[in-house]
Amino acid sequence: MPQRRRNVGRAGRREFLRGVVAAAAAPWIVPACARGAAGTPPPSDRLTLGLIGGGCMGGGHLKRLAGDTDIQLLAVCDVDGVRRDVARRRVEEIYAARSPAGSYRGCAAFNDYRDLLARGNIDGVVVATPDHWHTLQSIDAVRAGKDVYCEKPVSLTIREGRELVAAVRRGGRVFQTGTQYRSIPTIRTVCDFVRAGGLGRISQVFTLWEPLANWLTKPRCRPYANVLDPAKFGSSPVPLDFRLPAEPVPDGLDWNLWVGPAMWHDYNPVYHTNPIPGVVPWSICEDFGAASVTWFHSHAADVIQYAIGKETTGPVEIHHPADGQFPTLTCRYADGTLLHHLSRWSQASAVYRAVPPTARLAGMFGGLFVGERGWVTSMTASGPIEASSSSLFAEMHLRNREPMTGGNNHHANWFECIRTRCRPSAHEEIGHRSASLGHLVIIAHRLGRSLKWDPEKEEFPGDDQANRLLGRAKREPWRT
Repeated sequence: MPQRRRNVGRAGRREFLRGVVAAAAAPWIVPACARGAAGTPPPSDRLTLGLIGGGCMGGGHLKRLAGDTDIQLLAVCDVDGVRRDVARRRVEEIYAARSPAGSYRGCAAFNDYRDLLARGNIDGVVVATPDHWHTLQSIDAVRAGKDVYCEKPVSLTIREGRELVAAVRRGGRVFQTGTQYRSIPTIRTVCDFVRAGGLGRISQVFTLWEPLANWLTKPRCRPYANVLDPAKFGSSPVPLDFRLPAEPVPDGLDWNLWVGPAMWHDYNPVYHTNPIPGVVPWSICEDFGAASVTWFHSHAADVIQYAIGKETTGPVEIHHPADGQFPTLTCRYADGTLLHHLSRWSQASAVYRAVPPTARLAGMFGGLFVGERGWVTSMTASGPIEASSSSLFAEMHLRNREPMTGGNNHHANWFECIRTRCRPSAHEEIGHRSASLGHLVIIAHRLGRSLKWDPEKEEFPGDDQANRLLGRAKREPWRT
């Protein structure tokens, strides 16, 4: 397959910014729908956005953005030509259905995200690409003057996340992390109750951390069982350096750009094909994803650290079970709050005796909070919120115990903050800290020992071996 010009390497900063400036000065032909025809709001009241990533998550964002009459989705980008064409067609079909003429041809489509960022008529972008691209594309976007909504986790290393926070602040941009569970009214009510002291002092929190077995046993992995051997690797709590056999790159897929800043891996569909369920297949490979951090832990970390008032900091110790203090990996915060990571919810009662065996614990994307006055859950996707006493529901004025995943205002919060220039509910520091919690767990697991952590300096005091795992090299010539 012919390579893209420049071998799709990272353009120099001056070259990229020159392109951004030139694009900003160029005239644009705006279709009638974008001028406020067909009853849509006029341009002065509408945000113009671009979408980077057209896979399963990108498709969900596309529907949300193009379906909002206060938004104009002007461009889509994907290195997969099939996904790119489907995304553009869907956008234009949605807008055509709202147009009196019944047609619309105003959505641009790009292979290289930098070409999308060079458009001067785009206010912000949604980054819905694989994990290894999140930080770099977000930083390039803020340097190009765009506000950003980025899928979680926002980084693959702690240093990457800090670089992202610094770039957002330097650029004065509005950044929202895609940890939308905090924006579900039911979950928000629970978190606010815990944060305000409704359970008294929180002594323990429990959340899930899964080994690779659940993914390696999926049907898509079976043809490659000699590499993705569940018996050999299934117990690993961290992503690994899997080297899957090379297969022909599908027509229209720019695999070199898909790999981008990550270490090189030949094409294999296990990395790229992402049907629902299982929208993040790359997450088992350490160069592309972060296993549990990608699957659900970033969501859980966001909800938990918000509820215990630690959303812009982190733990001070990470206890590996090898030291014998706790049976599962546990993080301790400066105020003594313990966050235990479980491989299954039954461990909360059977191992820690924190709740009765009859307690119904199910779901993901949240946690179990245990305090002086009882316990309450904040999990999603498997039934209602549970608590030690129904009186707690009355105290927190919880009208609906069922967390409705579609009933959140996460995108709307970002839109409003773009207009007001306020900080959104899951801003860059919060996104960084929720991802960092998972990265700390991974580092402790990789080293097989307990660690002390300074959340202000973001370093392991006096621990050179651990500090070397705070960052990683990028493939030439990509740089943040």
